[in-house]
Amino acid sequence: MNLTAQQEDALVELINIGFGRAAAALSELTGQRVLLDVPHVTITPLDQLRQALDGFVSGDIATVHQIFGGQVAGDAMLVLSYEGAVTLVSLLMDDRPQTHRLDASDREALTEVGNIILNTCLSTFGNMLQSHISFAVPRLHLDSLNTLLNSLLIGADELRYTLIIFTNFRLRDSAVSGYLVIILGVASLDRLIEAVEGLG
Repeated sequence: MNLTAQQEDALVELINIGFGRAAAALSELTGQRVLLDVPHVTITPLDQLRQALDGFVSGDIATVHQIFGGQVAGDAMLVLSYEGAVTLVSLLMDDRPQTHRLDASDREALTEVGNIILNTCLSTFGNMLQSHISFAVPRLHLDSLNTLLNSLLIGADELRYTLIIFTNFRLRDSAVSGYLVIILGVASLDRLIEAVEGLG
């Protein structure tokens, strides 16, 4: 599915609003300025997600995964390389000792960061659609990209698309790259596109 330039601009604008709110919430949570870059957005069929992410992540990844329901329903994930997840937690937590592993408190912090970003962005969609969106409890997974993709593709009976949103988290003069991946069925994607067109 290809978006028109107008649809893509409207979608980026909408996601930017969500990211702005998420950055403000993260700044408040951590007591330091957090910025999220203007997102780059693409839509691809679910079975092409591997190609889209392959250049970005290899080896282990950290994902905060949240299922959501309502007028627009699907799966949403914040995807970071393992090293990026460690760096992001280090930047967000002042008193954290430098390490290359995520301990229990790091994982809790990362889950909370993902929860804030996913909830804020998806709630922005809900506000635009004037529809309540419900959220499952977010789960942190530390897996390989293959394991993640295989779990998504199993049981994918209906045709599904992925809304892939790339951004950088900027804080303390550092940047960590991440992806927000939102998997939608055709009906949900159509509703979202239709609502986005109404913003024009």
